[in-house]
Amino acid sequence: MPYYIGDVIKDAKSLIARTPEKFRETGVDVQLEVRAEEIDRANKNVRLSNGTSVPYDILALGTGTSAFVPKAPGVEMEGVFVLKTLPDAIGIKTYLREKQCRKALIVGAGFIGLEMCEALRSLNLETEVIDLADRPATRWDPEFSKAIHEELVRRGVRFSPNTGMNSIEQGKDYRLRLNTKSDAIEADMILIAIGVRPNTRLAGDAGLQIGKSGAIQVDFSQHTSDGDIYAAGDCCEVYHRVSRKWTHIPLGDIANKQGRVAGFNIGGGTTIFPGVVGAQSFKIFDLAAAATGIDETEAKASGFYPVSSVIWGNAFAGSLPGDKKLGLKLVADQGSGMLLGAQAIGRTGAVERINILSTALWTGMRLEEIAYLDFAYAPPFNTSWDVIHIAARELLKKL
Repeated sequence: MPYYIGDVIKDAKSLIARTPEKFRETGVDVQLEVRAEEIDRANKNVRLSNGTSVPYDILALGTGTSAFVPKAPGVEMEGVFVLKTLPDAIGIKTYLREKQCRKALIVGAGFIGLEMCEALRSLNLETEVIDLADRPATRWDPEFSKAIHEELVRRGVRFSPNTGMNSIEQGKDYRLRLNTKSDAIEADMILIAIGVRPNTRLAGDAGLQIGKSGAIQVDFSQHTSDGDIYAAGDCCEVYHRVSRKWTHIPLGDIANKQGRVAGFNIGGGTTIFPGVVGAQSFKIFDLAAAATGIDETEAKASGFYPVSSVIWGNAFAGSLPGDKKLGLKLVADQGSGMLLGAQAIGRTGAVERINILSTALWTGMRLEEIAYLDFAYAPPFNTSWDVIHIAARELLKKL
């Protein structure tokens, strides 16, 4: 959706996977603007907001997440947005155009907040980001967060660390003023992007088990604690194959896979969703950042003894022109030498390396195996000793 707001994607309809009409062609009835109010498990029906009830033999929950908005004065004002749904994106794009906005302020330096920087700057808006943390993208190593900060500065985006939101009111020079503990920042549009929460009220009220992560508890078949009710997508937990814990990772690719597994089982098949290794990525201007697995803190909490190293190498042959600088971090268990996680950042090659290392995590590879993986080598694509090989050998020295 940031790419729609930034006008890279021109038509909002291209973001709709399937219309209600298409669903109905395949025998699926879709009711829009109708909310499920209550699940009556004893009588196996769902009460709807339009006063009707729908009986079920098997029920599937896909209630997703909602953007978290702090309870601060002024968050309901015109020009204050979240970005979670397509209507949110359409509303933002319409507002920016109709109000002839000059400056945008983003609260939160996570995935959505950082991706929106590129969209807003492409519209020639002055852009500022604030965050309670001392650096952007805290999921990444401080060295990589520094590179992200430098990319923001290079593109004219101001980042204010250790800055929280107290209230929003009408501005003087711009439409809105955001008040912090120490300062006030004015902008024509404010985007609140400080995370999401799983929508579990319906499930919780029905007595379904909610996991430790705060999302709906499911098993590998996507069953909830009620054998006749399934859950899939951002509203429910997923098994992490590295930490060996059930956790909440609201990403579209995971939701799609869980939905397929639930649908297959509901249809009479038998299959499982084997979990994830936590692969994720985002782009900010010309920089790509990607990660997989777990970091040192998560590793310790999972009972491992983590060691890590960060190296900077080349994404392709040094003799070729172009910005080839690529940072790679590996985390491994000191006792077993097993890979636990990886992070990468660069203008090219970061996501490709993380995809390779996600496969290594999936199969439980050790560093000594990764250090000699056979890659397709050619100077435009990598080096004879790839940055993955070099990073693995460097970390082996610490074991």
